[in-house]
Amino acid sequence: MVVDLHLMQQVVESLFPEEEQIPPQHRMPAPILQDRYLVGGELRRWDGPLQQVLSPVCLRTPDGPVPRTLGETPLLSEEAALEILDVAVKAYANGRGVWPTMSVGERIQCIQRFTRAMGEKHDEIVRLLMWEIGKSLDEAEREFKRALSYIRDTIEALKELDRVSSRFVIQQGIIGQIRRAPLGVVLCMGPYNFPLYETFTTLIPALVMGNTILLKPPRFGILLFQPLLEAFRDCFPPGVVNTVYGDGQAVVPPLLASGRVDVLGFIGTHRVADALRAIHPRPHRLRCVLGLDAKNPAIILQDADLELAVSECIKGSLTYNGQRCTALKILFVHRSIVNEFLRRMADAMALLKCGMPWEEGVTVTPLPEPEKPEHLNDLVRDARSHGAQVVNRGGGISSGSFFNPALLYPVTPAMRIHNEEQFGPLIPVVPFDDIREPIDYVVASNYGQQASIFGRSSDLLAQLVDALVNQVCRININSQCQRSPDSFPFNGRKNSAEGTQSVADALRIFSIRIVVAARETDANREIITNIVKERKSHFLSTDFML
Repeated sequence: MVVDLHLMQQVVESLFPEEEQIPPQHRMPAPILQDRYLVGGELRRWDGPLQQVLSPVCLRTPDGPVPRTLGETPLLSEEAALEILDVAVKAYANGRGVWPTMSVGERIQCIQRFTRAMGEKHDEIVRLLMWEIGKSLDEAEREFKRALSYIRDTIEALKELDRVSSRFVIQQGIIGQIRRAPLGVVLCMGPYNFPLYETFTTLIPALVMGNTILLKPPRFGILLFQPLLEAFRDCFPPGVVNTVYGDGQAVVPPLLASGRVDVLGFIGTHRVADALRAIHPRPHRLRCVLGLDAKNPAIILQDADLELAVSECIKGSLTYNGQRCTALKILFVHRSIVNEFLRRMADAMALLKCGMPWEEGVTVTPLPEPEKPEHLNDLVRDARSHGAQVVNRGGGISSGSFFNPALLYPVTPAMRIHNEEQFGPLIPVVPFDDIREPIDYVVASNYGQQASIFGRSSDLLAQLVDALVNQVCRININSQCQRSPDSFPFNGRKNSAEGTQSVADALRIFSIRIVVAARETDANREIITNIVKERKSHFLSTDFML
């Protein structure tokens, strides 16, 4: 066994390439010196300190794996961040700026120009997704395409929303038109695991509804916004989109402490979200759109189709190394089938390809957080100390930024992995005898995003649905947890989210309903008709968008 583990360690260490082994089309050029940030329609040069960006893709050397340097980005000061906020506030101008007073059609045209410009940056962004966060080429391609699709779907949803709002309503002697208006300055902070797509799920709806934007790129995945800076500058009026680079702990708190940020669009942990909200001097005026932690369970019943359950649990637990809020993070398996389930899971995990992001068919890739492998090892050691075993061959072996997925069994409440969100390629399995055991777990959990249930009995599945529907916000029958399609609501209970996101919901959450009303008199009818007919108002209008 010791020899076997030693060989596995050598295999894991050999995954990292030497420079000449990297295919030419996937090599990174010289390190990117990004010393500019976007503010007020200007790509302003930053003369202060820069932060180094290292890749999770290490290069093999005689001294072990060494991270590749990708470039540098600005470490803005608190003063610079507040100056950027000033620009965004002035661009909004209490709702009287160029962007918030534009017609919906004019804003859509700007978004469409940006979409075309973004499409031209496909290769650069996909390459950076691979090198910055270790995302496989296939996954990086999908993220880019999904981000573009989300923009297009948002435009169509806004057109439909505007069509519904284009008519007047007459009730109880009052003529009214109900439309949506922007909220103000939005601070958008996306996550590192989907730095493009997830950031855009807040940025794009906030933008198209007429808000001005402070874009704070995530800790990892920061360079991939560099190819888009000119597009943001050229496609939107000055001050509408601004970028805030630097240490989040240094530049974000002053922005919120100013009280001039109106909306916080944040995807991350609930602890950080709570801390940021508490900084705002008028928290009741701060609208929060939050995508937070999750510990999504899968419940595999004794009559489940094991081939299907294993396939979905592998994808649900290990797609992008399990670094997704929607990942399956704990599996409850009926004791009568748990041994067979574990055998099949271990066999399926052995077939997963481990390697570098550009390798064809790769599933398991390096982890972007430098501290993550050791954190996962701590969870494995803790589980083992309380009686769990690593079921799959080579599970938990790590080298540099790479961690070989581990299947842990039996997991009990005494172990950290039972309740902590691992956000990585660890799969804890809990046996159960009574269906009430996984139900009680979900009820007691601090998280309430999604759950997956696997089985054939409609009676048992119905019982689980009814038990979980008031605990989580999406129940997946015989399939993994996921966000798509984007037309479905994406939200969570407890510590997992605030606000509902989907293409249509996001437009509503980044805006507010406004009513223009008048008594139904001949004089008022004539006034409203004149305003509409002569197109004197962008807001009060019956234009029908196609």
